[in-house]
Amino acid sequence: MKEVEKFFDINMVLMTIYSALEQVREEEKIELVYDIDSTIPKELRGDAASVTHILTQLLMFVFQNTHKHEVILSLYAPKDFLYEEFITFAIDNTGISREKALSFFDARLKPLLDRLDATASYAEETERISISVPFKLQDLGNRRYYRLPDIGMLGKNVLLICKSKIISESLQKMFKYFLYEVDVGAQAYKERGSNLAHYDLFVLEDSLLTEGIEELVQKVQQKHDLKLVILQDADNAKVMNKKYLSAYLVKPVMQESIYELIISLFEEDVKERKIKREPEKPIINMEKYIIDAFKKSEEAYVSMEKVKSELKPSVLSPARKQDTVQVLNVAAGEKKMKKAGVDYAKELEKFIETFDHSDVYFRDIAKSKAAWQIKEFAIDLEKNANLIGAERIAQLAEKISLLFVYDNLDMLPVYTGKYHVELTKLLSEIRSYLKKRK
Repeated sequence: MKEVEKFFDINMVLMTIYSALEQVREEEKIELVYDIDSTIPKELRGDAASVTHILTQLLMFVFQNTHKHEVILSLYAPKDFLYEEFITFAIDNTGISREKALSFFDARLKPLLDRLDATASYAEETERISISVPFKLQDLGNRRYYRLPDIGMLGKNVLLICKSKIISESLQKMFKYFLYEVDVGAQAYKERGSNLAHYDLFVLEDSLLTEGIEELVQKVQQKHDLKLVILQDADNAKVMNKKYLSAYLVKPVMQESIYELIISLFEEDVKERKIKREPEKPIINMEKYIIDAFKKSEEAYVSMEKVKSELKPSVLSPARKQDTVQVLNVAAGEKKMKKAGVDYAKELEKFIETFDHSDVYFRDIAKSKAAWQIKEFAIDLEKNANLIGAERIAQLAEKISLLFVYDNLDMLPVYTGKYHVELTKLLSEIRSYLKKRK
């Protein structure tokens, strides 16, 4: 397998399979839907040709033996995709017996499974057929690929109407990845007061488009910036020259499709946006201005720690004790890096390069309450901190993320001080560790 290993785009593999199975899908009248977990990297290293072959064989077998008219191929991976991990390709509720599935594994898949060092399994409770294949990753810890380039593309409301419930649920999940509010179906539309002006984006399957809907969309577009997107099948996609039509979404829809759609729809809106400039405030010493602000929040944090230290141990709840949580757990970090085949010292240097002075950045986005940027920063910080064994910073990043869950963003100013203190401690320990190694 190593001779044919190379980096490839998993989305392109899935698109190739979808096209190759066009005739079988039409004959069996089956809708194929992909459900790709966000933990799966876009670029993987492995035997792309064999992966394409084995998944094509699996899907053909399911198409020819299931009574279902909608088949979902789901892709799963571990939350922390370090260097080499297994990705599972699974189809639930196949309606296929265990005996038939195992016979298929032995007769058709065994050579491919051996070549890929993969395994195939069958779960009787859910009639799930799955294949797990090991892949390597190009960039350590990198699994988030779809970040919208501008805050103006966030906070959109979507109305989604399709014939298939499974496709609707899949699209809903993909839009919600970008924190969009999504209403699905005519009933949800009625519950909103049948008001199309409430939405920024209206996704409609082509077979459901009527003259009445066309007229309604055009009427709303006269006063509101509503964008209409038509969902089409790749096999019979056609272009309609209609002024009210903003874009097409072609099946099979994947997360990257939604990402590119959002950018294409709202890119011009972002470019034309006029930002009102605030009156300029003269700052004689910018460095002093930033340091003073940090000092205030840091003093508040330190004074809080003093009060805690004066309390009896019984007063403190176990959840608040951090005695076992280390600033830098070198043993844990080295173990992870060894498993990934990466030099621990280089990863520490990379962390310094990435997060040195990030307390200034965090304070800035916290002050402006840039929700998306704060959330992305917290996710990146937690991921990188966990990789090197920076336990206290990772714990702090997790708490910052929870502010969004509990809608408690007013606490952000406190966390800028906490982060400044913890980052200072961590960078000091990292530099001390690196100095000893030289």
